[in-house]
Amino acid sequence: MTCNPLYTANELNYQLNDAGAKVVFCMDHPQFYPTTVEAVKETGVETVVICSIKSYLPKVKAFLGGLLGKIPKADSHQPGHLFFDNVVAAANPQPPAVDINPVEDLALIIYTGGTTGVPKGAALTHTNFTYDLAALEEWGRLVHEPGAAPEKLRKNYHTYLGVLPFYHSFGMTVAMLAACSSASKLVCIPDPRAGNPPFTEVLNAVQKYKPTIMPAVPTIFVAFTNHPHVDQYDLTSLMGCFSGGAPLPPEVCRQFEDQTGAVIFEGYGLSETAPVATSNPTNTVQRKIGTIGFPMPGTDIKVLDLDTGSRELPQGEDGEIAICGPQVMQGYWNRPDENEKVFRQVDGKRYFLTGDIGHVDEDGYVLITDRKKDMILVGGFNVYPRDVEDILFQHPKVALAAVVGVPHEKSGETVKAYIQLKPGETATEEEIIEFCKENMAGYKRPKIIEFRESLPVSNVGKILRRVLRDEEREKTK
Repeated sequence: MTCNPLYTANELNYQLNDAGAKVVFCMDHPQFYPTTVEAVKETGVETVVICSIKSYLPKVKAFLGGLLGKIPKADSHQPGHLFFDNVVAAANPQPPAVDINPVEDLALIIYTGGTTGVPKGAALTHTNFTYDLAALEEWGRLVHEPGAAPEKLRKNYHTYLGVLPFYHSFGMTVAMLAACSSASKLVCIPDPRAGNPPFTEVLNAVQKYKPTIMPAVPTIFVAFTNHPHVDQYDLTSLMGCFSGGAPLPPEVCRQFEDQTGAVIFEGYGLSETAPVATSNPTNTVQRKIGTIGFPMPGTDIKVLDLDTGSRELPQGEDGEIAICGPQVMQGYWNRPDENEKVFRQVDGKRYFLTGDIGHVDEDGYVLITDRKKDMILVGGFNVYPRDVEDILFQHPKVALAAVVGVPHEKSGETVKAYIQLKPGETATEEEIIEFCKENMAGYKRPKIIEFRESLPVSNVGKILRRVLRDEEREKTK
C-alpha cells in the first residue's frame, strides 16, 4: 500500500486499518515520523521501520550532511521501532522462495476516491503493472537523433525527470517503474516548486542532468512556460513528455514544445487502471490535441449508456467511458458492493466504468467531454467533495457544508467551501482554514470560504453542488 506523506494521521489511520497493514515504512523525518507514530495507533500495525536517506548518499555528503544537520531526522524515536539499515545488516542474504501468480496475486493497494469519493483501495496485481509498462514500451516512438526516424525507446539510454510523486499511480508507473524497466536513469525531484522564484530548482535539474523524458501534469508544463527566467535555461534535452491528470491547454502545449523541442502526448487513466488506458501517438503529426488518443495495445474502450452502463453507444455519442484490459484492477479491496457498481459484463468481457463522460470521434480518437460530476482536479490530484465535507462537518460550528471546484490559474482548480453555520454561531474564514490545516492534506484544503445563511438543497434535503458550480461559472462569464 502506498501512502501520501502529506496526509494527516487520521487519514493515514483509515488506510492502515482498511488495508489491514502489519508493517509500515516511514522516513526518519521531523514531520513524517511523528505523523506515523500517531497514525499507527489503534491499528493492526505490528512493525514500524524507520528509513534514512543518509545511507544512500556518498560517504562525504552523508558525513557533512549529518554534521551540519541537513539530513532530516526526527527529534526522538519510539522504543521497539526498527531502523532499516539494521534490518538489512541482520538479514539473511538468501531470499526465500516465493510462489507468485502475477495475474491473481496483489502487488499493491492504491487508495482512491474511485467514482464516488469514498476512499477505497484499488487492488492491483503484478500483471496490471507489467502490462502497462509493456504497453507503454510498445506504444512510444521518439526521434533519438536529429533527422532520424522515430523508434521505440532505447534501453539504457534515457533519463527520466521524476517531477510526479511516486506514491501516486501516474508517477509510480510512468516515471519510476518505466525508468527501472528500461534501465534508464531517474532524477528524483522531491519538490518541483522549490526555488526562488518557484520551480527554479526543477529548471536547474533539467539543465544539469539533461533528462530526455518527463511525465507530468499540465500545471508543471504551465510552470515551465510561465517561469520568468525560462529563457536562461537549456531545456532542449527533453524529447518526450507524457501529460495526464487534467486537460492540457493547447497554448501551453505549443509554448512548451517551442521552448524545448520536445513532443507532448496526452493520455488517460486512473489508479484503478495502473494507470494508463489510452494515449495519443508520440509524434506531432498523428497526435490530436484535445483528445486522450487511442486505447493502449491490448485494451478495449467502450462508450456505454449513462443509465445502465451496459449498452454500447454509437460512435460520436457521449456516454460513460468503460475500460477492459490487463491493466484493470482486480477490484476494490474488501468492497464487493462497490465492485458491483463499477464492473459490467459486455460482449462477454469485464469492463470498468470510469465515471468519465466522453465519446469516440470520427477518426477513432477518444475525447473526455465531462468529468465525474463533483470531482475537483487540483494540480493533477483528485479531490472528492464528500471527503472534504465529511471533515468540515466535524467542526463544532458547522451545520452544513458544500465543496466545489473553482478555476485557478496555477493549479487548474482550487477548492471552495460553502459553510452554513449552526444557529447563533459565528466564525471567520481563517478559523475554518486553520481547522482544515489540522485535519486534511494541503491540496484538499479549501482556499476559499464563503459563509451563507442557507445552502441550496433538493426536495429530499440533498445539497445541490450543481447549483453552486453554476453560480461560480456565471461569475467568470
